[in-house]
Amino acid sequence: MADLNPPVNPKLALTVGIAAVSTASILVRFSGSNPLIIAGYRMIFASLLMLALSLGSMDQLLELSGRERAILLASGLSLAAHFGTWTASLEYTSVAASTVIVDSSPIFVVLLSYLLLGEGVSPREAGGIILSLVGASVIALGHLDAGSNLFGDLLALIGSVSLAVYLVAGRRLRSGLDLAPYTGSVYGIAGIALLSTASALGIPLMGYPVREWVIFLSLAIIPSGLGHNSYNYALKYMKASIISVSILGEPIGASILAALILRELPRITTVVGGIMVMAGIYAAVSSGGR
Repeated sequence: MADLNPPVNPKLALTVGIAAVSTASILVRFSGSNPLIIAGYRMIFASLLMLALSLGSMDQLLELSGRERAILLASGLSLAAHFGTWTASLEYTSVAASTVIVDSSPIFVVLLSYLLLGEGVSPREAGGIILSLVGASVIALGHLDAGSNLFGDLLALIGSVSLAVYLVAGRRLRSGLDLAPYTGSVYGIAGIALLSTASALGIPLMGYPVREWVIFLSLAIIPSGLGHNSYNYALKYMKASIISVSILGEPIGASILAALILRELPRITTVVGGIMVMAGIYAAVSSGGR
C-alpha cells in the first residue's frame, strides 16, 4: 500500500523534476566544449553520484549472468549514443525542435517492444505513433530551407531512437537491479564510451576552464540527478502513465527557458509539429496497452 503521507508531495516532486530536466538544453548551450566532452563528463559525474548512493547494493552487479552483463553493456552504449547525438543536435537546431524530437522516444519504445519483445500494439498506440511521426515530419519540413537545422533534427531523432533502445535493453535488468546500481553502471559505461570516442578523435579530455567543469557537474546534478530522481520518487506514489505523460512537459519548459534566456523563439512549424508529436505520445503512453 502506498504511503498516504509521503515526506514530499509527489506532485511537487514531479514539477521539480520537469523543471530540472528542462535546464539540460540550456546548460549545453552555455558550454563551449565539444558535445562528446559535455555528454561524457555529464555521464561520468552522474555515474559517480548514483554509485555513491548504491554502495549498499553493489553486490547486485556481481550476481549478473554473462548475458545480463552483455545487455548492461548494450544499454550503456545506447545511452552514450543518445546523449552524444542529442547534445550535438543543439549545435544545429533549436532547443524546441531538439527536445520535442528527442522526447518522442516512447513511440520508438512501443515499436521496438513490438519488433523485439513481441508486445502487441493497440489501435490507439498505432494512431499515436502515426500522429507523432507526422508531427516530426512537419518539424523537419519547416527546416528544409536550413540544412544545418535539418541535420540537427536528424541527430535528435537518432538520440530518440537510441534512448528507446536503452530503455528496452534495460527493461529485463531493472527487474533484478535496484535503480542506483543500474543507473550508476550504465551512466559509467556511457561516460567512458563518450570520452574514449572523444580521445580517439583527438579531442582533449582535460584543460577546460572552471566554467566548463561547473556546467558538466551541473548537468549531472540538476537534470540527471535531481530531475530523473524526482520522476522516480513520484513514481512510488503516482501512476506510471501520469509520469510518462508529464515528462512531455520538458519540451515546453525547455522552449520557455530558451525564449527567456537565449531569446530563441520556435518556428510555427516547430510549434505545430511539436503539438502533434506530444499528442501522439500522449495517446500511445496513456492507452495502458489496451
